[in-house]
Amino acid sequence: MRDKTHTEHIERWAEFVKTHPRHVWIREVGPLIDAQIIMANAFYERLAKVKGGIEKIRKLRKLE
Repeated sequence: MRDKTHTEHIERWAEFVKTHPRHVWIREVGPLIDAQIIMANAFYERLAKVKGGIEKIRKLRKLE
């Protein structure tokens, strides 16, 4: 269970997103999203190189 401060942070962020234009808040979250995509792609590239990796990727993508 997450603590109260986590919930408060989520609520503050949601309020910020609601009250500010997209071009303002995207500067805050854009680099995080980009980093997550880069890390996911690197994971898939590493997984593809191991025995049975391609099959595992196919299974993972069916979950999407």
